Amino acid sequence: MRAIFLPRRKTALVRVGDGDKAVRIGGGSPILLQSMTNTPTEDVSETVRQVTELARAGSELVRMTVNTPAAARAVPLIREALEKAGCFVPLVGDFHYNGHKLLRAEPACAQALSKYRINPGNVGKGALHEENFATMIETACRYGKAVRIGVNGGSLDKELLEKRIAEGRETGKEARDVFLDCVVESTLASAREALALGLKESQLVLSAKVSDVPDLLYVYRKLADASTVPLHVGLTEAGIGTKGLVASTAALSILLSEGIGDTIRVSITPEPGKSRTEEVLVAREVLQSLGMRRFCPLVTSCPGCGRTNNALFERLAQATQEFVARRGPAWKESAPGSETMRIAVMGCVVNGPGEASNADIGLSLPGRGEAPVAPVFADGKKIAALKGENIEADFQAIIEQYVAKRWSKKA
Repeated sequence: MRAIFLPRRKTALVRVGDGDKAVRIGGGSPILLQSMTNTPTEDVSETVRQVTELARAGSELVRMTVNTPAAARAVPLIREALEKAGCFVPLVGDFHYNGHKLLRAEPACAQALSKYRINPGNVGKGALHEENFATMIETACRYGKAVRIGVNGGSLDKELLEKRIAEGRETGKEARDVFLDCVVESTLASAREALALGLKESQLVLSAKVSDVPDLLYVYRKLADASTVPLHVGLTEAGIGTKGLVASTAALSILLSEGIGDTIRVSITPEPGKSRTEEVLVAREVLQSLGMRRFCPLVTSCPGCGRTNNALFERLAQATQEFVARRGPAWKESAPGSETMRIAVMGCVVNGPGEASNADIGLSLPGRGEAPVAPVFADGKKIAALKGENIEADFQAIIEQYVAKRWSKKA
């Protein structure tokens, strides 16, 4: 395959989880998808439900808030319930302010989690910071857990920032540049501190999140140049709706194309009534669109125009996308390799037959004024011509037959 992107950044390998259920971060492993619950963690049944949904959507690590004794006590119950249901996705505990107390008081929580996320800006000040941070790192060492040191621009150490801003005034450095350099400095300093306390490089992941795309690019390029630790990448507080989707996609696509990023998350605000899984689906599409992972077959369709029989075309394109999303996981299990399939649904004669024949399997609908026949192509050859009221069901049946014939384990 021709080289399109920069080579993937070389990092240490971090295993998260137990035995054959562990996932691998960095070290040349596939880029992983991460998500986070928004349920009260002490609500065991709701958290189990949401973790399961996120995992089924494709999340390979799920983070949850651990902020109270009740939440900490719930973690092993959540882990147990998930495993009984056959869900073994690694759980990441998100700790702020009192993580050192919770991990010390609730060893069952410390053991049930696969990874700890520690924000060094929220573990105390001065000597207390050192003591609390050490408690959390030493707990990770004791139980062999991975740690993500996750610096966030909104909770940066104020003493460090004020000191660097004062120094910047003397040199004429812009306050924003000072802030971003502090984000990088805090991340790297915390990593060194963790390693000095006994954490292995094979247990450490870093992240440094800010909310503007250019700022994120600056920070992660600096981190990538300064370290071989795997990086978790995401634009924090990306926003809601189109703004959040576009900003996250822009930031992730640029960094991933530069070989930077070992796990990713799309941190969008869910729209009212929409599932939390949307962030996973968007992250999945980013990796799939860049050709870096394949999770399910890719459906391409034209935007439609004045030539298109729009009602029929839009309905068929949507139905095909939903059909593939529904059947994709089962195909991946019974017909490995089918996740690489490309399906085209085109709306008229202008580009339809050509695009459809260039896909693994494709259909070109008749546009307005065209003969009411929809040719179907597979592997570049016309194999059928559909017409009538059952085009949708007939095309889906042909896709099923194609998958079984080309990729089925029995084939």
